[in-house]
Amino acid sequence: MTTYLERTEQASLLGTDRDVRRYDDIRQLLPDVDQPTPLVRLNRVGPDLDIYLKLEWLNPFGSVKDRAASYLLEGLAQRGSLHGKQLVEASSGNTAIALAALAALEGIPITITIPDGVPQEKKVLLRMLGAEVWETPDDLCPADKPRDGAIALARSIAGSVGGENFLWPDQYSNPDNVRAHFETTGPEIWRQTEGRVQTFVAGFGTCGTLTGVGRFLKAQDSNIRIVAVEPQKGHRLPGLKSFAEAREPEILDRSVIDQVVSIDDDVAYGMTKRLYREEGLIVGPSTGAIVAAVTALADPVLTVGISPDSGFKYASFFVDHLGDEGLPQV
Repeated sequence: MTTYLERTEQASLLGTDRDVRRYDDIRQLLPDVDQPTPLVRLNRVGPDLDIYLKLEWLNPFGSVKDRAASYLLEGLAQRGSLHGKQLVEASSGNTAIALAALAALEGIPITITIPDGVPQEKKVLLRMLGAEVWETPDDLCPADKPRDGAIALARSIAGSVGGENFLWPDQYSNPDNVRAHFETTGPEIWRQTEGRVQTFVAGFGTCGTLTGVGRFLKAQDSNIRIVAVEPQKGHRLPGLKSFAEAREPEILDRSVIDQVVSIDDDVAYGMTKRLYREEGLIVGPSTGAIVAAVTALADPVLTVGISPDSGFKYASFFVDHLGDEGLPQV
C-alpha cells in the first residue's frame, strides 16, 4: 500500500526541487539541516546582547511542534501501529494542529483533547482540519496536579472500552519527540551558528525541544549552557508548563539543564509586545517569555532562543494586554 506522499510523487509532472522551492507535498517543507528554519538576530531588544531567535513558526503547520508530530507519526508507522487505527492526543494546540494536518493527509481520524483555556483560534483551526476536539476542564485531575486534564482524558479514551481502536502517540513520554530535536533542531542550530552557540533557551512544555537540543549541543560542547523557562502557577502561556501544577514529562532529561528561569505572565506579554513593536516579529507569548528570560540573564555570549509559534493564534489573548489600545477610537 503506497502512502499519500508516494502517490503524489508518482503523479507529479514537475517533481520536487528545493533550489526553486517547488514541492510535491506540504510535508517536504518540514525542516532539516539542509532546509532549516531561520535564525534571526534581535537588534533593539537587548541591543548589548547577542540574541538570535529560531523562528519555528515558519514550519509548514506553524510551530516547533511540526517536528515532533512528524517524528511521532513516522515512528508509529515504522512500528506498524497505525493500520486501522484512529489517533487521540492531548495538546495545548500546536502539536494537535500538526498531527491533525498530517493525519488529514493520510485519511486518519484524530481526536484532540485540549484544555478549555486554550485560545479559540487554535480550536477553530483544529476543527477546520477535521479533528474531533474535546475541551477539558482542569478539574478532571487531582487537586495537587490540576493542569493535566487533557492528558488524563486522552489516557482515559485510549484505555476505555473500545479504546483499542485509538492510538495515543503521547508526546509527553514518546522518545520520538526527543529524537526529532536531536536529529533536526540541534544540528540546525549548531550549523547556523558555526558551532559558536554558547547558550540555548527554551520553555518547559513537553520538554522534547529542551531534551533533544540539549543532548545534541552538550555532545558537541559540554560547556554550552541549556536554560529552561518556567511560567508562574496559574499562567496563561499556552505551550508552557509550570511544574508546580503539572507533572514533569517522562522525556524530560534534567541532566542537560543548567538553569531554570521563572517568568510571570505580565513580563512575558510585555516582552511579546516589544518584539512586535521593536523587532517586527509577530510571535506568540511563549516567545516573549523566552526572550524575557534571555534578557534577564544579561549574558553577552551568543544565545539562541526558540520562538515556538506565531502570534496569529493568540489575537484573543492579546486584546487583554493592549489595555486602552484595544478599545475602538471614538
